[in-house]
Amino acid sequence: MELDLFVRYGPALLHGFGVTVLCWIAGSIGGLVLGFAIACLYHWSGKWMRWALQVYIDAVRGSPFMIQLFILYYGGPYFGLTLDPVPAGILGFIVYGSPYFAEIFRSGFQSFPKGQLEAARSVGINEWAITRRIVLPQMLVSITAPLTNFIIILTKETAILSVVTVPELLSETQTMAAETFTYVEPFLALSLFYWFMVEFTSWLGKRVEARVTRHLKRA
Repeated sequence: MELDLFVRYGPALLHGFGVTVLCWIAGSIGGLVLGFAIACLYHWSGKWMRWALQVYIDAVRGSPFMIQLFILYYGGPYFGLTLDPVPAGILGFIVYGSPYFAEIFRSGFQSFPKGQLEAARSVGINEWAITRRIVLPQMLVSITAPLTNFIIILTKETAILSVVTVPELLSETQTMAAETFTYVEPFLALSLFYWFMVEFTSWLGKRVEARVTRHLKRA
């Protein structure tokens, strides 16, 4: 193994890793927020709004992430939407992740005991307070693990961003391999970076899960 390669290309790999982390974190947070908004609308809206939201969910989940990125980045200018590679990657992550997050949140809403909601409404608690103080604390117990699993999936989906020229980790690794005609070292480094991201997400998810279930352990 030629360690001097990492000295020469280390800064480029670290820059690519930084771009990957930026797109992953911003896209995951944006997808979580949009997915939660979709789940709330689906839970409390009427039939027509639910139908429209279901069409959006099915359309995004039914097409590959790569195709969505191509349409957003290369097809966007035809509709007046011109984005640089990194913003396009982040927006693509938000759009791609939001239906999956929405379905996770929706399953959490459906698993919640209806009797508690009726009791809260009978004493005059408004819907926002019910969601924030009653529904969410209990719902997090059942959805933390699925949320963590999907965020881990998103870490590996960042590799697809290279198809729209985002200078992320895979793109920098491919550049290193093409210029040096070595493949073991660059892709070994790539796998270690992704392994670190997955392990960090898994550790953080376990910490959150332990926190939201601590009352169950005391019981």
